[in-house]
Amino acid sequence: MIKGNPLKRFFLFYYDGFKSMTVGKRLWTIIIIKLFIMFAILKIFFFQDFLDKKFSNDKEKADYVIEQLTNPKNINND
Repeated sequence: MIKGNPLKRFFLFYYDGFKSMTVGKRLWTIIIIKLFIMFAILKIFFFQDFLDKKFSNDKEKADYVIEQLTNPKNINND
């Protein structure tokens, strides 16, 4: 067993494992592309900045968020 820094051992363990992969490299490429699509592209279409459109300053935004968190039955369909 290799002795030394645990972080170095951790890094070398995964580095050697990924270096010897054949199918795994393609799989990780697909995973990275998929994560990019989920977090970059879908954010633009589905997670628009609702609070900036509805409120003009941070105080109004904070008050609205607190109101929504403390009174969940108060549903606004604006």
